Amino acid sequence: MKALVLSGGAGTRLRPITHTSAKQLVPVANKAVLFYGLESIAAAGVTDVGVIVGDTAAEIQDAVGDGSKFGLEITYIPQERPLGLAHAVLIARDYLGDDDFVMYLGDNFVVGGITDLVEQFRAHRPDAQILLTRVKDPRSFGVAELDDAGQVIGLEEKPEHPKSDLALVGVYLFTPVIHDAVRAITPSWRGELEITHALQHLIDARADVRCTVIEGYWKDTGNVTDMLEVNRTVLEGLARRIDGDVDEASETVGRVVVEEGARIVNSRIVGPAVVGTGTVVEDSYVGPFTSIAENCRITDSELEFSIVLRDSSIDGVGRIESSLIGRHVEVTPAPSVPSAHRLVLGDHSKVQIHT
Repeated sequence: MKALVLSGGAGTRLRPITHTSAKQLVPVANKAVLFYGLESIAAAGVTDVGVIVGDTAAEIQDAVGDGSKFGLEITYIPQERPLGLAHAVLIARDYLGDDDFVMYLGDNFVVGGITDLVEQFRAHRPDAQILLTRVKDPRSFGVAELDDAGQVIGLEEKPEHPKSDLALVGVYLFTPVIHDAVRAITPSWRGELEITHALQHLIDARADVRCTVIEGYWKDTGNVTDMLEVNRTVLEGLARRIDGDVDEASETVGRVVVEEGARIVNSRIVGPAVVGTGTVVEDSYVGPFTSIAENCRITDSELEFSIVLRDSSIDGVGRIESSLIGRHVEVTPAPSVPSAHRLVLGDHSKVQIHT
């Protein structure tokens, strides 16, 4: 069995962060979202992985390498532009051969991994198996319709009037019959080859398409709100670890990780929170559900429920919350005083904030 990981999307909903960085590499709890997926694939016993890459190919390849650090063998498959999930299967045909495979969207996050799903697929080997979860607004997703027996009878891509609240999670398992299906469909109104159309083709041909409705946590990390929520979820599983330097004037409360080489000076850190290597927090408060990456500097400021990417500084800011701050960002005071700030800043930004 192989895996096909999709890492070629443009990440428009995470701009301006993704103007200069691949969306799959934006970190939660100081680790790229893509890495969680690769680790889940390895844990399920799948080692041969094809990674679909696009405009950010160089960055993805630099971060993932040959896959050995994940226990994987990586093959990169270039996609000229994102033309749909079924198009990714189409261009990966030579790599996939006649093997079964799991397709995993690189910006998705599934708590608990996919080991049980893969084992279930291997045991029963349907033509296709999809993962579903209930969502409040299914109009932004592929949506499944089930009959009274729980069998999949229809699939729609981002329907205006959904027939259910069951959205497709970004994990799919296929036998080689999917290759005929992706060749049989035509582009949608979006100009893309939709995997929902390929699955519907299988259903119409009376293929064995099964579903698993998951009750656990799943997120598509394509926007800032979901990224912060995934960060919260991962941080809730932290084990306390203080490898860096915390001076006597500072206090760390609860599940706090201070990486080796980080320094906490006259500050209070309330977990769950993580402070990356080389980062200095001085005369500041860092509250729950906050991830600060490596080589940052937080001085005389308050920060909570936020993600700060590497090599950024926040100096003299009263309070920042619910924010995603890019790389090489400088946040400093400006003349007047709002009570709180909410920011989405691209890499190399410079922002003045009232304090």
